[in-house]
Amino acid sequence: MFSLSELAPLNQHQSRFKLLKPWWEVFMDYLVVLMLMASVLACTEQLSRDRVVCIPSDPLVTGNTSDHSASASMDVTPTPSSKPPTPAPHNISPNIHSMARGRRTHLVYQQYVYISQVCYHEALPLCSRFFPYMALLQSLVLVASGSFWLHFPHTSSRIEHFLAILAKCCESPWTSQALSHAARQESISKKVEVEERRPPQAHPPSSSSSPPVSRTRRSSMGSGADSPLLQRSDSASSAAPPSPCPSTHSCNSIMSSVSLGHPLHYPSSKPSLMVDSPRQVISLDKSDGEQARALFERVRKFRSHSESSDVIYKVYLAQTIFKLLMVTLIVSYTIPLLSSFSFTHTCHPEEQTLVGYTTFECIHVLSSLLHKLLVAYVTLLGLYGLLNLYTLGWILHSSLQQYSFHSLKELCSLRDVPDLRNDLAFLLHMLDQYDPLLAQRLSVFLSPVSESRLLEESLERRWGEEKLHAMTNVDADGCSRLQLVALPRLPPALFTLSQLQVLKLELITDARFTAQVSNMASLRELHLYHCTAAVDPSALGVFQERLEVLHLTFTQASEIPSWVLSLRSLHELHLCGRLSSDGGVGRSWALGSLRQLRHLRVLVIRGMLQRIPGEVCEVAGSLVRLEIYNEGTRLLVLTGLKRMVDLTELLLQDCQLERLPSALLALINLRTLDLQHNNLRTLEELLSLAHLRRLSCLRLAYNRVLALPASVGVLRGLELLDLSNNQLQSLPPALFTLRRLRRLLLAGNLLEELPAEVKALQLLTELDLSGNRVESLPPELFNSCLELRILNVAHNSLSSLPRGIAALSQLCRLDLRSNSLEELPAELGFCSGLHGGGLLVEDWVFLSLPPHVRDLLSRSSPPPTTYSEDQSRPESDSFPYFSPTQWSFSSALESQI
Repeated sequence: MFSLSELAPLNQHQSRFKLLKPWWEVFMDYLVVLMLMASVLACTEQLSRDRVVCIPSDPLVTGNTSDHSASASMDVTPTPSSKPPTPAPHNISPNIHSMARGRRTHLVYQQYVYISQVCYHEALPLCSRFFPYMALLQSLVLVASGSFWLHFPHTSSRIEHFLAILAKCCESPWTSQALSHAARQESISKKVEVEERRPPQAHPPSSSSSPPVSRTRRSSMGSGADSPLLQRSDSASSAAPPSPCPSTHSCNSIMSSVSLGHPLHYPSSKPSLMVDSPRQVISLDKSDGEQARALFERVRKFRSHSESSDVIYKVYLAQTIFKLLMVTLIVSYTIPLLSSFSFTHTCHPEEQTLVGYTTFECIHVLSSLLHKLLVAYVTLLGLYGLLNLYTLGWILHSSLQQYSFHSLKELCSLRDVPDLRNDLAFLLHMLDQYDPLLAQRLSVFLSPVSESRLLEESLERRWGEEKLHAMTNVDADGCSRLQLVALPRLPPALFTLSQLQVLKLELITDARFTAQVSNMASLRELHLYHCTAAVDPSALGVFQERLEVLHLTFTQASEIPSWVLSLRSLHELHLCGRLSSDGGVGRSWALGSLRQLRHLRVLVIRGMLQRIPGEVCEVAGSLVRLEIYNEGTRLLVLTGLKRMVDLTELLLQDCQLERLPSALLALINLRTLDLQHNNLRTLEELLSLAHLRRLSCLRLAYNRVLALPASVGVLRGLELLDLSNNQLQSLPPALFTLRRLRRLLLAGNLLEELPAEVKALQLLTELDLSGNRVESLPPELFNSCLELRILNVAHNSLSSLPRGIAALSQLCRLDLRSNSLEELPAELGFCSGLHGGGLLVEDWVFLSLPPHVRDLLSRSSPPPTTYSEDQSRPESDSFPYFSPTQWSFSSALESQI
């Protein structure tokens, strides 16, 4: 036994399919039921009352025979003369004196039964005996084929998924809100047309405002909220299983949104008529918004899946053709059988020796009833066939594999609903035969504008102005920064941050800057990490006037927005991605595309260039700093550098350079040259840099330099020399003729000693000898280099530290880790700059100092403010300093990469 609770889901499951059954399918179902009832009635009668009644029709064969023949046949069968003659007239009539009418047969009851059974099989036609069973079998076949397309294995899952999505679309509050918004937009557009056609004489506002309100209400009600197919009363919902149509809550949301829309006034000015803010519509709560976004994704996936094939359309077409062929076949052999249903039949059984007669007249008891049932069955079958013909004509005449929302595209807000094809289009055509309103509700989740409006509402609710203000921080430079990661689009509240200076956007799929960006008066720097942002024309003018720094990180060069090349006020441009001279910059940037960047001062390129792009040379007149990080690709052609005569800073890293480029000779204004992370082995070309009199910074770290030539002495203006992580074994005396040298970085080499000539570098403030083989430091270093503030001799072989270190009063950072020191001189206490953690050494070595010296070195000097401490911190490559904001941003970027 099944309980009602177990049968309820079954009823709910079966009731969903009626949404996809057009009127002819429903009518054919009823016809099949009637045919099935007729065949069942015929079978019931056939099983219970089907028989024939027979009587002999020829004269008595044995009546004129002799007594001898009668006696001879006595032992075979009894003759009529052997019967007593009196009982028969007594049974026919109670009057024994009246004469019997008709012909006397002289047959017993068993003989009649026997003859009736024999004649039933010999004289009765096959159609009279088996038509009810054939009709029942045919009706069952038609029943099975009537809904085959709904239950076919390849179609049922897709149909079930479609009906489940349709139920969610009807129940979602966002459906009602979007339809009411579309109706309101339509009423506003109609109002605009009326205002345009209205003569100059304007009516009073009170009389002109009422018609749009009523039109808006009618449009909202016409969108489907009052349809009886989509409403459920309380009693119906408690007694019947839930239907896939929307609930009372969605209906109420439509009514409430319409009620909020009725106070709108439409003055005579056009701009006020065109403005329609989405905030006028009731906002959804968080759960409804998340469900609506999930439903958009579900509809998108189902659309891509169902539009890939047309199996439902083919199965329905094959089912219709099969049913039509079945009807044609049944009618073709059933109509001729109508004449075979006769009431009387003549039977000639070969049983003369048993009954004595050769011909019998028989009547079929059910012939009249079967004839009527056959006529009714054929009539129903004919109607069934006509409906199949109509269905086939509808399939062939209509383009069921294409579906277009013509009526919806008349609405302002739903004009972007795409045309559908294949199975999804066929399902919607079938759905329109039930109620076009259901397809309209599904179209809400096919509209990109509807999804965009939902995202905007969700972003406005979750990313309000207060939250964005809380996420804004101030960096070390005093600039307010905001970073947004992995949002679907820009929140509207972002454009209200008038004090924001730096905006970083990362992995935002649909970022668009509108005219509201003009409210961000302080915005000067923009970072776009894998974010192809679109800019409206009105916003582009704002960027052209205000934007100064732009960082772009992308995968392909085609992702670079075209509006970037028109930012005439841009000072810095950072490009990071798959750039190459052949397929990247050279082809994606047209000739002259950088000419509008008249104020470009800094250009940073991270890619795989094989030559300096010619487009970069077009801004050579304004460019002062060029940085190229080539990711290990060899930079072959550097002739483009000759045109950048105003360049002051040049950085070429990971370019696989083996010698100093000759194009550097033309850069007479160069001040900083950075060739780190290359394959430089010799520096003999340093002599050619003698005329670069403004060169003050030379970085050659992470190369393969074996020896530093004496020609380094020609670089008289050098203030920073970085030769870290090379293979130097000695230092030439010419190095110490660079009197202006302030920072000398020699970490990671093979040096065993530091020459005493270092005393000539009296302006030296930083010396890095870490990672070498130095065993001792010359006393001249401490006697002459009194400006030394940073000394790094970690990871060497020092066994002692000279006591003359007390003369370095400016020393504020000393790194002695990983050496062979056993004790430290007490004179370190005179280095006041080391107080507060400036000394880096092992704990057991630090304990060798006197207690009072340890107290001085470990005592922290209280800074006035945190900001002044950061500013007073010395700038050093050996001890880099990053603010917490920079560390967090760098970590987030590295995790994404």
